[in-house]
Amino acid sequence: MKKELSKLFIFCCLLNFSCAENTPEPVVEEKPTEPIEVNPILANSPVNTWIHSSMKSYYLWENEIGDVSETDLSINPDEYFDSILFEKGETDRFSWINESAEELTSSLNGLTSVFGFNYKPFFADVARTRIAFSITYSLKNSAAERLEIKRGDFITKVNGETLTAANYTTALKDMETATLTMGVYVGDEIVDSKKTVEITKELTQTKAVQHHEVINLGGKKIGYFAYTQFLTSSDSDVNQVFGDFKSQGIDELVVDFRYNPGGYISSAEIISSLIVKDLNTENLMARQVWNDEQMASKPAETFDTYFSTTNNSAGGTLNNLKTLNRVYFLVSNGTASASEMVINNLKPYMEVILVGEHTYGKNVGSITIKDTQEPKRWEWGMQPIVLKTFNSAGESDYGTKEGFSVNIEVTDNKLPFKAFGNPDETLLFAALSDILGNDTMARISSKLKKTPSSNFQAASPDAIFGNEVLDRKEMWLTEFPWEKK
Repeated sequence: MKKELSKLFIFCCLLNFSCAENTPEPVVEEKPTEPIEVNPILANSPVNTWIHSSMKSYYLWENEIGDVSETDLSINPDEYFDSILFEKGETDRFSWINESAEELTSSLNGLTSVFGFNYKPFFADVARTRIAFSITYSLKNSAAERLEIKRGDFITKVNGETLTAANYTTALKDMETATLTMGVYVGDEIVDSKKTVEITKELTQTKAVQHHEVINLGGKKIGYFAYTQFLTSSDSDVNQVFGDFKSQGIDELVVDFRYNPGGYISSAEIISSLIVKDLNTENLMARQVWNDEQMASKPAETFDTYFSTTNNSAGGTLNNLKTLNRVYFLVSNGTASASEMVINNLKPYMEVILVGEHTYGKNVGSITIKDTQEPKRWEWGMQPIVLKTFNSAGESDYGTKEGFSVNIEVTDNKLPFKAFGNPDETLLFAALSDILGNDTMARISSKLKKTPSSNFQAASPDAIFGNEVLDRKEMWLTEFPWEKK
């Protein structure tokens, strides 16, 4: 009997275990997780507070910035930066900010992703219904140069679409790869050729010395130098160019700044010292004016720069030309900032002759401000205007949208563009005519090999890359003046 009861007990236990194992778990309905809202004030306030504090310390118009409590710290940093600029687009046309300080610094050093060709848009037909991009030059070692896209070439279509007044400003915008239809000059128009080119943007280091040579004409040796951006990485190249000019004993100098939007102030100072007559290191080159706080807290001489015999960025002695009485600059509406600073620096010391069209008009400079703490709190970098530059005569009257007016006015609209250094090239021809005399230059010109050309109407005053970085009109410092060694 006991055995039977034991068997029954074991059977019941097994049955209960089996039932328990097969009993479904109770279903618990999960409530949807609500997204966690981040208070924008908490997210953006630290970086925006840093922006405000930095601008109050260094911004040229810091007295126009209100108290931080009067600003909206919740908005995105780029919007916040723009919101505190003084008369953005009018008085301050130039301050800017980048989400990446590293990217900003690379771009200032001429390293950026580009197709590599600079161009100016012109109406391609008499009816002005079509646009052609006329190539002004291609960057050395760029995708454009390898594809043999050169000065004087034309682009009439992008990805099969004809360029028009309605689309040319955005035709290459945000593109990494493009199919270009090249154009050809026929009669008084620029039309499609049968040639197409596939091009992709590449990270390219700008080489600022585009061309240089000594032109022997009319019994004179004339140095010609085309320079497209003020970069410290090109300072040694520039010094070598002037060494060549010096060894050949040039009588005159023509500097082509038509396509130079500016760059490093230190590089502009080097070129000023290379050109100036009777170089004297005791002669004042330029004086910077900062905001009231900075000017009051530093000795006055902190902001003065003198002509130099030394290549500060690469070492060695500068190849100053010493004996030039005058210098010619080929200029345009795209000649800006550091280019204009060189012109202004030289005016008190020698005759400066401008050929072309009025310059851009920018007499203020910037400096890079970024987070210097370790580890970094954020990656933002800003480039605010911090100074205004004056020459030794106290002149700085070119900061309007009219820039410097020219001595010899010439419209640079004869297409196709001729090669840099060609005596028959429009602006160079005008400078040479002034140097040698119109009659002499006319006789020389009659013997030069001619190519067909016509005057075209520009659709825009500027030659551009279509790249936000390379098209900026800027001059900037490598360091604060009071940190110079």
